[in-house]
Amino acid sequence: MARAGLPPLPPVVPVFAVPGTILLPGGALPLIVFEARYLALIDDCLGEGRMLALVQPRTEPGGPVSGLYATGCVGRITTFVETGDGRYLITVTGMARFHLRGESEGRSGYRRVMADYSSFSSDLTDGDSAPIDRQPLLAVLRRYLTGHGMGADLAELEKADDTELTVRLAMACPFSPDEKQALLEAPDNAERCRLMTALIQKELLTECVSTSIH
Repeated sequence: MARAGLPPLPPVVPVFAVPGTILLPGGALPLIVFEARYLALIDDCLGEGRMLALVQPRTEPGGPVSGLYATGCVGRITTFVETGDGRYLITVTGMARFHLRGESEGRSGYRRVMADYSSFSSDLTDGDSAPIDRQPLLAVLRRYLTGHGMGADLAELEKADDTELTVRLAMACPFSPDEKQALLEAPDNAERCRLMTALIQKELLTECVSTSIH
């Protein structure tokens, strides 16, 4: 079930919770770690397989674990640098999404959850290679980036394959936490691409209306 060469996924994972931040399988997420609880989390991870989970915090009640969305993604620390001022600079590479099934005993101020990977078997096998409708996404992205003075950033994205393009944009675009969660939970890259295209179109419409009013 697991991809060749990857370590087995842990049934209990420590949680790094940042609002508006998601991790997707195959994506690389740089993080600056400075809170004491998360420094302790990283210390523990480095000695225990380097795996942790990115799960967004939430304020609405409900769900299997209070204060957290019901779906997250396990990743592995693939780069680690210790700064001279007590911070860690790390990169976490996404491995597989999971549903939270409950909370385990915390350690050193950070939380740990029980993970169920069964609903995301495609993350653990060959990944998502189905084509996406990339041209509408690139078209609205071009308008968005040009309007924010970042048009030059599009050239590199246009060279990316479908999976890289979708994953990088879903993780990097400044959507709301709920929108980010919808992108995380999308069943495949094709649906994720359609959702991002609609979200960017909505943002462009909002900016157009705001400009017209003022």
